[in-house]
Amino acid sequence: MAKFDWNETKRQITDSQAWQSIFRHGYEDTPRNRILMVSGNVWLHLHPSKVQKHAVRLRFTWCMGGITFLLFLVTVVTGVYLMFYYRPTAEYAYADMKYLEFDMPFGMLMRNMHRWAAHGMVIAVWLHMFRVFMTGSYKPPREFNWVVGVILLVLTLLLSFTGYLLPWDQLSIWAVTVGSNMARATPLLGHGGPFHEVLGVNPVYDARAFIFGGAEIGPHTLLRFYILHCIFFPLIAGIFMAVHFWRIRRDGMSGPL
Repeated sequence: MAKFDWNETKRQITDSQAWQSIFRHGYEDTPRNRILMVSGNVWLHLHPSKVQKHAVRLRFTWCMGGITFLLFLVTVVTGVYLMFYYRPTAEYAYADMKYLEFDMPFGMLMRNMHRWAAHGMVIAVWLHMFRVFMTGSYKPPREFNWVVGVILLVLTLLLSFTGYLLPWDQLSIWAVTVGSNMARATPLLGHGGPFHEVLGVNPVYDARAFIFGGAEIGPHTLLRFYILHCIFFPLIAGIFMAVHFWRIRRDGMSGPL
């Protein structure tokens, strides 16, 4: 009986066309091959091929960018679970939330994970922006990525704001009503703001009515916030995140060049 040669079998596998079509570069420990391995890997290529030592120190980055993205993934996964048991209508929304919380397996866990991950994401993105500003990581050539980050900050706040209404209880309805009054005071676009006469806006046709889908908060507002929260803003945020990560790879990690 022939003795099994593991090394020969391993060599045949790594030399095969199928293996090399997936792993295009070997394991030689050379600067060029390390760069090729990073750039040719679907996961590793998201990061720059070369990173300065100080840019990966915990006390320098706080890992806030990665934590923010992790919390975003948690909200997406738990949010998809919640969507299976939620109907965005005024008749069923509150009852569905109570059914999900007290009757569905792991419902309370999923809802609380979604809620606290969303709160944590808001905190983490602010800390991330604060760290980038304090370390001067927004300076050239990263000024474009700083603008993308500001847009992602606004999208994070909009995701939090639109999700607040979905439980459809008194707390959420009045919180959104108070928060949306800022739109009513918007210059030009709000009927309570300065220069609203220029565009002729009124309580029925202004920025606040556009958010509500009418003059007052109602079932149409719930459906509009549900679409914005579950489809529109996550898609836009995903696009800008892809651009953000791509620019990190192109411009390098944080810190002076």
